[in-house]
Amino acid sequence: MMDAFLKRANSAGRYAPQRTATLKQKPTRLEESHSRKKVKREETQRSDGDSDEYHIDTPPLKPRPNLQRDDTLDSLAHDDVAENSGSEDAYVSRVTAIESSLPEIEPDKQAIEEYQNFKASQDAEAGNAASRLDSRAWVRGKSSLYVDAFNLALDTVLSEEAHLFDDKEKQIFEQWRSLSYEAQFLYVRLFLRKTSSWHRIARLGYYNDITDTEGAVKELQKNRDLPKDVSTGMLSLVLPQPELSSFIQEQCVFEDQFTFADASEDFIDSVEEAVSLLSLDEVKSLAKEAKVQGKNKADLAKAICKMSSQQAGLLSMGLLRADTTDSTNSSGRSTPDTQSPGPSLGEDGNRRKHFLDKILATTGPCVRLSLSVFKLFERVHLVFYRSTEWTEKSLTTIILAKASKRNFPSYIVSRSSSIFISRAQLLEFETAMRSEYAVDSILEFNGPVTEAGFRKVVDSFETIYPRWNNIMREEQEKEDRVYESGEGAYLRRLSPGHAYTRILHKAAYALGRLKDHQREHTLLTELLDQRLFHLARRGSWYQRKALLEEHYMYALLPNSAYTDPERQKSHWKSIAAATCEKALEDPDCHLKYHYDLQKRLVKLEKQLKIPVRLQHDFGHVRLKKPEEHYVEGIQLRRTDAVGKNGRGPSSKTIWVDEAENNGECSVESMCLSWYRAKGWKGYHAEGGIIRTLFAYLFFDILFLYIPHVFQTAYQTCPLDLHTDAFYPTRASEINHRLVEIANGGATKLIDEVDTRERERRTCVVGLNWDYELEDLLELADCFDGAALATVCKVMAQEYGQRGGGIPDLILWRTSPVKECMFAEVKSANDRLSDTQRLWIHVLMGAGLKVALCNAAAKEIRDI
Repeated sequence: MMDAFLKRANSAGRYAPQRTATLKQKPTRLEESHSRKKVKREETQRSDGDSDEYHIDTPPLKPRPNLQRDDTLDSLAHDDVAENSGSEDAYVSRVTAIESSLPEIEPDKQAIEEYQNFKASQDAEAGNAASRLDSRAWVRGKSSLYVDAFNLALDTVLSEEAHLFDDKEKQIFEQWRSLSYEAQFLYVRLFLRKTSSWHRIARLGYYNDITDTEGAVKELQKNRDLPKDVSTGMLSLVLPQPELSSFIQEQCVFEDQFTFADASEDFIDSVEEAVSLLSLDEVKSLAKEAKVQGKNKADLAKAICKMSSQQAGLLSMGLLRADTTDSTNSSGRSTPDTQSPGPSLGEDGNRRKHFLDKILATTGPCVRLSLSVFKLFERVHLVFYRSTEWTEKSLTTIILAKASKRNFPSYIVSRSSSIFISRAQLLEFETAMRSEYAVDSILEFNGPVTEAGFRKVVDSFETIYPRWNNIMREEQEKEDRVYESGEGAYLRRLSPGHAYTRILHKAAYALGRLKDHQREHTLLTELLDQRLFHLARRGSWYQRKALLEEHYMYALLPNSAYTDPERQKSHWKSIAAATCEKALEDPDCHLKYHYDLQKRLVKLEKQLKIPVRLQHDFGHVRLKKPEEHYVEGIQLRRTDAVGKNGRGPSSKTIWVDEAENNGECSVESMCLSWYRAKGWKGYHAEGGIIRTLFAYLFFDILFLYIPHVFQTAYQTCPLDLHTDAFYPTRASEINHRLVEIANGGATKLIDEVDTRERERRTCVVGLNWDYELEDLLELADCFDGAALATVCKVMAQEYGQRGGGIPDLILWRTSPVKECMFAEVKSANDRLSDTQRLWIHVLMGAGLKVALCNAAAKEIRDI
C-alpha cells in the first residue's frame, strides 16, 4: 500500500520565489485566481420580515456524477457526445473535498507529460502503482498516470477495506488486474468521461497510448465468468438486517457473467437511442433524406424518430425498452421484454430498421461502459476519497502534488479502515445519497416546484423518518462512548444520517410551502433537539421556528389556559422571544444569524411590553450604514469589443489610472489609487488577504491532529475545513485563539509563523506568500483586536461559504489614528449581492468601517 497515506508529511524541496506585491496591484497569483472567479448565488435568511417564505439557506447544489443511463432524446442537447468523443471532455468546474485540500496544480497535458517523463527504466516489471509513484517510473505505452492513479485507489481500498466487497466483486477486481495495459488505459479514460454515453470507437483517438484501439475495446467487451455461489462467510455482509432492507438498494448486481463494456450492436435497438450518437451535420443530412425539418438538433432528431415510427408506434415490433435505472446489469445479455403476441415487422418496422441501420453504418461500432461495473468502481472511489464527489482532477492531483517540488506542512496522516464498518452500512449510505439527490432534483433542478413536487418531498421524509430517529440514537451513543478527540463530527458526514437530516431540512421547507405550519414547527423542534448533523443550519432553524411561533402557532396550537385570542398571541410571542434568546446563547448558531435574531427579539419584547430595564439592548452591535464615497475617473470604451466565442463584450469596465502614467486599469485599481492619494495603504484582494491572515493566525490549529481529516501527505488543509464540522471539532482551540487575537496577539502570531515558514513557502490553504510581512503586521496592528477575532470566527465557522463576498478593497493607515476600512467598489448599475450584504453586516457588526465606493465616469473615451 502506498506509504504516502501512512507517514508523517514533511516533504523536501524548494518553492520557486515569486514577484513581491506592491500596493499598486494585487499579487500575481491573486490576479490569476480572480480571473477564474465565478459568482455564487446564496440565499439568506431575513427574519425581520413577516413573510412566511421559508429560505432553504444553502448554496446551489453541486451536481453529482450522473449515475443513470441517459438514453433519451434530452441528451441531444449535448452535441459534443459524438463530435467530441475523441477529445477530453471538460469536467464540471467545481471543487471536491479532496481537491480543496490539495495545492493548486492544474492537471494539464504539459504537467502530466512532464511527470510521466520521469523514467526509472523500461523494464516490463515496473512494479505496482505505489512503487511507480515512489520511483517515478513511467513508460509510455506500458504505464500511465491515469491508470496508476486509478489502481492506487483500488489497491488502497482493497488492502484496508476489502470486507466491503463480496466474492463476485473481488473476482471482477482480479479480472481487472488481468487486463492488458491498453484495455485498462481505455477503460480509465472512458470512466473519467461521459460514462452514460456511447463512444464511437473510430473517434476515441488515444493513438499515442494505445496501438490497437479495436483490440482494447474487444478485450473490454469480452464475456467473463463469475463464481455462481457467494461464500457463506460473505452472506452476513451482503444481506442487510430485515428492518433495513427498504433503506438499502444494491446497485451492483452481477449474475454469472459480466463485461467491462457494452457493444452497440447488442444494445442499440431503437432509432431514438441511435440518433443521439450523430453530430449536428449528420442529423441534418439524415433529416434531409427523411424530408423532415426542425430548428435545432433535438427538434430534427425528434422529427426523424416520429417519421420512422408513424402509425404503428414504437411498440410495433413487440419490443418494450427496459428502464436502465431499474436494471443495473447492462451486460446481462438478457432478451428484451416483449409484448406477446406482437405484430409482424411490416412496412413500419422496415422503415425503422432502414433508419437504424443507416445511423449505425454512419457511426460505426460504439462502446459504452457497463453500468454495474462502472458503479462498482464508483463505490471504490467513494470509499477511497471518503466522498461522493470526485473528478479527473481528484484522481491525478495527489500524484502531481507528490511530483511537485513543494513544501507541505508537518502533520499526522490518519486513514482509518473503520469508517464503513460493514457492507450494509456502505450500501445504506449510497441509498441515502440517492434519496437526497432525488429530493434535490425536485426542489432545485426541474424549474418551479408544484404542489405535487412538495408532497413528493414530504413523502420521502415520511419514508426515512423512522430510520432517522434510530440513527440519531445510534450516533448519540457513539458520540458518548466511542468517539474521541472530536473525530465524530467528520465521520458523521459519511453516515446515512447526514443525508437523512438534509432531507428533513428540505421537508421542513416543503411543509412550509404547503402551509402545514404545525408539522413544520414540530420538525424544526426535532432538528434543533439534535446536535449531531448539520450544525451550521441551526441558525436558520431558530429563525424559522421563531417566525412560526410569532405569527402562526397561536391559531394552530392554542394554550388551553387562555381564552382571549390576544392572550394566545402574547403567549406564543413570549415563546418566540425565548427561542431567539436560546439561539443567541447557542454556540453552534453562527454569527451571520445573530443580527436578524437580535432584531426579532427586540421587536417581540416591545410588543410584549417588557419593562425597558428588562429588555435586551444590542446597541453595541447596532449596524451603521456604510459610508458612501464617490470617485470620478476616465472610462475607456471599446467600440469593437467582442467576447469569447463570439459573445458580447465583457461587462468589466476599463478605466484610466491617472496616478500611474495614465495606464489602463480596472475600476478597483482606479479607486485604490484614489484612496492612496488620501493617505491609505491597501490591496485589491477580494478576501485574499483575509484568507492569508486566517492561515497565519490559525496555522497550528489547521494542522492539529484530528482523526481521518488528513488522508494524504500532500494536503494544504484538513478535509473538513470547508464543512460545518471544522469549527465544532476544534471549538476549544479556536475559541482560545480568538481570545488571544482579541487581546492584541495577532502580530506576534503572524511573525512567528512567517519566521518559521516563509523561507520554505509552505503550501497552506489561502496563504499567499507574495504579501509582504511588513504590510501584514501593519494591517493586523491597525485592526481592532475584537473586530479581527470576529472576522476570523466567521471564517472558522463557514470557511467554504464565506470565501466570497468580502469587499473588493482592504485599506489601512497609521495616522492620524490607526484604522482599517473595507471598500466595496461599484460601477454604474452594479448592485450588492446577498453574500456581499452579509459580509458588510458582519464587518460593521464587528465595529469595522465599511464604505461603498461608487465609481462614476467624468469622461468616456472610445478606443
